[in-house]
Amino acid sequence: MQFLGLIPARYGSTRFPGKPLADIGGKSMIRRVFEQSSAFFENVYVATEDERIKKHVIEFGGKVVMTSADHRSGTDRCAEAAERITELERTSFDVIVNIQGDEPFIQAEQLKSVCDCFELGDTEIASLVKKITTMDDLVNPNIPKVILNNKQEAIYFSRSTIPYIRNVSMDHWLEKHIFYKHIGLYAYRFQTLMKLAKLTPSSLEIAESLEQIRWIENDFRIKIAITDTENLSIDTPQDLERVRKHLENL
Repeated sequence: MQFLGLIPARYGSTRFPGKPLADIGGKSMIRRVFEQSSAFFENVYVATEDERIKKHVIEFGGKVVMTSADHRSGTDRCAEAAERITELERTSFDVIVNIQGDEPFIQAEQLKSVCDCFELGDTEIASLVKKITTMDDLVNPNIPKVILNNKQEAIYFSRSTIPYIRNVSMDHWLEKHIFYKHIGLYAYRFQTLMKLAKLTPSSLEIAESLEQIRWIENDFRIKIAITDTENLSIDTPQDLERVRKHLENL
């Protein structure tokens, strides 16, 4: 099975403009994501709309493809990039893996876990979750939560804490139920990705600002792999400082 690792990188983030080029211990964030991904995938590209990011990726020896600045989501950017790269590489890819550009320490075993989901022939989309172990993560709206069915497929994603544990103080919820947080790593069969890019935003997606809800509403199944590895994702400048301090203490 042929996999393509894609890293969408947008310069104009609302909460953190220029985030892909932020320095983390002497390397940019996008370079760290690229190098971590390249340790597992033979084919990895950065997909961006910004010339500064393109120039930087070329300078450190990475592969990059330019995409439209009008995409509504990273998935839409991946769809355009996948078609372009298929032409550039003159090959076809069975599965496209969307690696978030703000996960500079994504691990090879996490990438493998998601890719392994496609050993099941009916897997259309795969993603990754981790058990929540702290109250801070449980109540943080910037950390989406996921509930699963008995086939280990996602039922719903929310920025709220789901499920709600009735008649139990929230301080004790982690003792009563296993809660999962979503790790922003997606993989899609090539043709599934093309279909997802044609879907229009849904009301639930808009309410939660989580595009994967749109897929569930349109009857796409999302197979979930579970990781024990804690990720250090970066959404804000404050997150960046936290990660820098973490590196200093290693």
